[in-house]
Amino acid sequence: MPSPCDPRYAPAGDVDGALMVIDSRLKAIHDGKTGTDPEEQQMLDQLTASLDLQGVHDLLDGACTLVFMFMKWLRRAHEDHDRDVIEYVVPSLVATLRMMPRSVSPEAIPTMAGLVIAAGTGLSPSLWRQQYGDWTKEEMTALEATALLLAEHINRITGDLDYATRLIGETLNRADREAGLDPGWDEDGE
Repeated sequence: MPSPCDPRYAPAGDVDGALMVIDSRLKAIHDGKTGTDPEEQQMLDQLTASLDLQGVHDLLDGACTLVFMFMKWLRRAHEDHDRDVIEYVVPSLVATLRMMPRSVSPEAIPTMAGLVIAAGTGLSPSLWRQQYGDWTKEEMTALEATALLLAEHINRITGDLDYATRLIGETLNRADREAGLDPGWDEDGE
């Protein structure tokens, strides 16, 4: 019997919007800035201002989809070295989240650990989380931090500062082409 948290039942959400947020945060970190680039911040502000309640849910589902996709990649990478992704990713993720008390409340950390474990075992993070009720504001911030940390972990493993973002972007482009939704440009954006 399939699990009610099977990813095929999960909404993908606004993966593009979630990816834009994570990419913006990654760039700010790597540029050594304490904040987001003003132009990127304006785009993020426009995105969040345009969201209604459904848009917020879509963005949360999109962030959960990123967590799932990042954990899927990490699981494969760790399995290639006969390692358990849960054993190698979750403890460092939790430790890092604990070092971010101004952004991530301690109460949200167990939920993020469960979300990542769910994704690491092939379950949908959004459906896993849904069984516990509505998202809290603290969990929303922690979810962004979790997706960001997973992306950064992938980037460190690959030695490529844009690998995680590019991985998702290429996957989305491939899915669009397979669905007949070709955006009309090649992979170089031309």
